[in-house]
Amino acid sequence: MADKPLRIAVVLSGCGVYDGAEIHEAVCTLLAISRAGAEAVCFAPNVPQAHVVNHLTGEEAAETRNVLAESARIARGKVADLATFDAAAVDALIFPGGFGAAKNLCDFAFKGADCTVNPDVEKAVRAMRDAGKPIGALCIAPAILAKLFGAEGVELTIGSDAGTAAALESLGAKHSVTGHGEIVTDRRLKVVTSPCYMLDASLAQIAEGAENTVRALIGLAR
Repeated sequence: MADKPLRIAVVLSGCGVYDGAEIHEAVCTLLAISRAGAEAVCFAPNVPQAHVVNHLTGEEAAETRNVLAESARIARGKVADLATFDAAAVDALIFPGGFGAAKNLCDFAFKGADCTVNPDVEKAVRAMRDAGKPIGALCIAPAILAKLFGAEGVELTIGSDAGTAAALESLGAKHSVTGHGEIVTDRRLKVVTSPCYMLDASLAQIAEGAENTVRALIGLAR
């Protein structure tokens, strides 16, 4: 009997770069998982967005939206409440970026190094860490891992933005400058990160970063 495909949890943070998950990063991640012969399982916290941004004008809109409901747009409805996450049911976990990762999954966009992490996000990440299973993060999402694993000296990257890197290093993380498509793998903590749109990147470069991250996660999961 053939081995079952690896299952990779993808944690989304809404739909749209300025207030949710970065759509290109999310879709490239899902595509990379599929191309690798693995199965993507999408999750999102069932909480209100920090705010809503009109992506045409860049201005804040006077409305409210739900992170889980918005994430369903990317997942084609197949997304579960992160509160139901079970680390035993998946082999790896990955966070696409977008401002939602730093506004809805944590509040790094507002508070920097003084940020807090959504309780369901923290529970999922710590459950994966306790199970010895790999965790990936793209773009600004490594801020979540810096907050949770900074005391352990987690090695990661957000690209080359000095201010953001300094904030993550103040949490105890070890930052490496990286370019398009490059990844940083912390084999001790089983964490893989790539800068994606933290750099001025093309869609092809985003796809490369997502694919390299997913490939590394699969290597650590086997």
